[in-house]
Amino acid sequence: MNRLKIGLALGSGAARGWSHIGVLNVLEAEGIRPDVIAGSSIGALVGAAFATGNLDRLEAWARDLTWRGMVSLMDLSLSRGGLIRGDEIIAFLEDLGVRGSIEELEVPFMAVATDLTTGREVWLQEGPIGSAVHASISMPGIFAPQKRGRHWLLDGGLVNPVPVSACRALGADIIIAVNLNGDLVGPHRLPNLYRREPDLITQLLAKAPAAVAENLSRLAPTLQPKENAPGYFDVLTASINIMQDQITRSRLAGEPPHVLLNPRLAGFNLLDFDRAEDIMAEGEETARRALPHIRHVMERYEPLG
Repeated sequence: MNRLKIGLALGSGAARGWSHIGVLNVLEAEGIRPDVIAGSSIGALVGAAFATGNLDRLEAWARDLTWRGMVSLMDLSLSRGGLIRGDEIIAFLEDLGVRGSIEELEVPFMAVATDLTTGREVWLQEGPIGSAVHASISMPGIFAPQKRGRHWLLDGGLVNPVPVSACRALGADIIIAVNLNGDLVGPHRLPNLYRREPDLITQLLAKAPAAVAENLSRLAPTLQPKENAPGYFDVLTASINIMQDQITRSRLAGEPPHVLLNPRLAGFNLLDFDRAEDIMAEGEETARRALPHIRHVMERYEPLG
């Protein structure tokens, strides 16, 4: 009897993507191991770590990550088209062991990106895995875009936030998808207008090392919000949230997975990378709640004979 292939579609959502690690840990503990993985943005990063056998190393790094560690990746001049440099991301992945060619992986893997010029969806299934991840996570305004050949590639979440279609193209029979965009839109997502919480620039100025804060302070007058108005990063992140919410709803309506996991992540912002422990816990809880349904689906679709 041929066993059905289980596919995992890991969605975009920046720091909220640490919940993917929690989901994978629960599935692994239950003996539910994906045969193929497709990832968009942070989903590509976590998926690549799993496919190369380095998920535990990524988890350990994420749990230890601090704001100082985040700032070390930043290009505060914004000279390369993003707040976080791409070459630093490649080096970081190399250090974790996420390296080599996608074609050589035992677990078939695909990263989804977006062509900056044409706007078309790009499926990255070959070549250096670090390069593919870099392209997939290049969120506009946050991560610098990546050049591949003559094309500049951006975040896969711009066109396919939960890559069910890519997972199906890899040959998955049963698809478990993780949507990080289920509760992004609403007054709670624009903090300075409703809850008067500090914007990203204010947080960076407060938490960054002195030398970095000094450089960042030169940008602060133009990027910090005025009273009773959203700031630069409030508008940027809220706009990305709205876009991904709308695209996700549309794509999932036309390409529904067999199991859809929706971690409760409204309390986490795009750049809360230093809150990995809490975000992973949400992923674990969501996966545990879904286990009976996942088992039911697997039994239902198990081939006869």
